[in-house]
Amino acid sequence: MHMPVTIIGAGLGGLTLARVLHVHGIPATVYEAESSPTERTQGGLLDIHDHDGQLALEAAGLTDEFHAIVLEGHQAMRVLDPDGTVLLDQADDGTGGRPEVHRGALRRVLLDSLPAGTVRWGHKVDSTRTLGAGRHEVTFADGGTVVTGLLVGADGAWSRVRPLLSTATPEYAGTSFVETYLFHADSRHPAAAKAVGGGMLIAPAPGREIFAHRESDDTLHAYIALSRSLEWFAAIDFTDAAAATARIAAEFDGWAPELTALITDADTAPVLRPHYALPTGHRWDRVPGVTLLGDAAHLQPPNGEGANLAMYDGSELGKALAAHPDDVEAALTEYEQAMFPRSAEPVTFEGGEVPGIDSEHNTARGLIDMITEKEHR
Repeated sequence: MHMPVTIIGAGLGGLTLARVLHVHGIPATVYEAESSPTERTQGGLLDIHDHDGQLALEAAGLTDEFHAIVLEGHQAMRVLDPDGTVLLDQADDGTGGRPEVHRGALRRVLLDSLPAGTVRWGHKVDSTRTLGAGRHEVTFADGGTVVTGLLVGADGAWSRVRPLLSTATPEYAGTSFVETYLFHADSRHPAAAKAVGGGMLIAPAPGREIFAHRESDDTLHAYIALSRSLEWFAAIDFTDAAAATARIAAEFDGWAPELTALITDADTAPVLRPHYALPTGHRWDRVPGVTLLGDAAHLQPPNGEGANLAMYDGSELGKALAAHPDDVEAALTEYEQAMFPRSAEPVTFEGGEVPGIDSEHNTARGLIDMITEKEHR
């Protein structure tokens, strides 16, 4: 392969692709809108799965570096009823297949594994267009352009590369997170800290859920999930932290105080995170010289698979290109034919299919039954 691969987006998927290409001696350039790797925080914890995310890191030759950033003990899981009854208290015995890492630390591992200059920071894409013969032009917000014979959109939900392949656009998925943080939890928020334990807490109910992770530095990071319309959330003034907190907490009236404390006792203002999705089974006809990976290809609401799938997409695309160095179209066809069905598979947790948030089975007992059924197979 003689031309460098042009990758739009320096998220985990795009960086994994760049790294796998580098391992195989294929040059790549990654264009990223952010001005530097430290422009913004990179979110919370990720559980990296042994059946996709870890395989991607293995293909990237970064298994040892990955293990070095794993947070020991954070695979522990507690499942609580809304009344605070603990139905499952599962310790991290080191045998689980979903070790937790900080997203920012994982991104740093990938960045550090690339040759200097691979990522071009401060390149926000304004538009893309087809030139013919498999070539495409990318125009950046500052007016600069680049022409490439192989363009990969790893630029997330609102991809500027996707229109080259598909008219699909993300639509609201019907659910949103409200994100909160509690700092110095053991000393300042002991009840919530005890409820969360050393790893992850899940407290599900039809139409609403509370998730929380214990992160490093004694921090609790909570995601309050609600199945409500965008109009419902728009009626809440999130610039008034106290009023917004009270309104969200009201949706959990009657829940145990150690759970609602993850809303009411937050040390940060609540942040709304609406969920968007592309159509289930989103796919496109083969267009020479361009493809997509991760959320640009198969955006779904948060389900624990997004980052893992993006990394796996990147590794599989990189391996396909390495296997067909003189036939880019064969590589892209092979990659897409495997990626389309993979990305449409039902979401599973601990081996069982996860019910939707509005399902009558979206309860603590339902989750326990799903896990128990898996363990007895």
